Amino acid sequence: MSSILRRVWDFTRSSGQATLAMMIVTLVAVTALLAFGAYVADSHLTAFDPLKMNIRARLEPPGLEHWMGSDKIGRDMLSRVIAGSWISLSVSMAVLFVAAIVGTTVGLVAGYVGGIVDEILMRITDLFLAFPALILAAAIAASFGGGMLSTTVALAAVFWPWYARLIRSRILSLKQQDFIAASRCLGASHTRLIFSSLLPMVWPLVIVQATTDVGFVILAASGLSFLGLGAQPPTPEWGAMIFDSLTHQPASWWLAVFPGGAIALVAIGFNLLGDSLRDYLDPSLGASEAGV
Repeated sequence: MSSILRRVWDFTRSSGQATLAMMIVTLVAVTALLAFGAYVADSHLTAFDPLKMNIRARLEPPGLEHWMGSDKIGRDMLSRVIAGSWISLSVSMAVLFVAAIVGTTVGLVAGYVGGIVDEILMRITDLFLAFPALILAAAIAASFGGGMLSTTVALAAVFWPWYARLIRSRILSLKQQDFIAASRCLGASHTRLIFSSLLPMVWPLVIVQATTDVGFVILAASGLSFLGLGAQPPTPEWGAMIFDSLTHQPASWWLAVFPGGAIALVAIGFNLLGDSLRDYLDPSLGASEAGV
């Protein structure tokens, strides 16, 4: 554990961008964990219940009592934004876990085996990539009837092909390296080559890609909720909150600004973290992209 913490600390100090990214991601993660704990304990982190209505306080602007104002049925916006953090983040993590596992497996098998197996797997991958991502996700979510589980399945189906393509191209490159040929000459089995030689070379790529994709997944999940295919009322999901605000714009601006700002903050934080991880784990890649 001390070794892991030391590496995290070294990464945090590696650049100003990494420090800023870790500050944002830590803030988001701690808020999400506390919100989830409050949900499990049937409690809430603020003075207001995120699901409790108060018609007398409907559409109040930000003030001393409601720091982020209240919505059309008097629910406190701050408590709803905080409660929505664990929902948005947990959906994103579930989507990326499934997409990374499926995509890495497909890419690894296609790149390592090659031949007809590679052709079949890549044509299946191309079939998913042939459709616009949000339209395909919306179609899959609608076919499952909407809801957060449908959103998770739909977005995992959209994101895994990118991991398959990424890992396949990396495996095809690694197969030509001398250390793979040397391992084969020494009698290494296919299983040993895959798990001891190839996977350790591609896992940093998967981590960087998944970290960068967190923001995109949250945006996509919010988009599905905005269309009515994701979180269903009264779930305090950020995209659904923006959708509910449409009929009260622009007068009640706070209904969209604060959940939209939360989405933007998470997307920026994880994008910065992904870029910083890429430079930390593979400095040559960052230098090559900068033209050095």
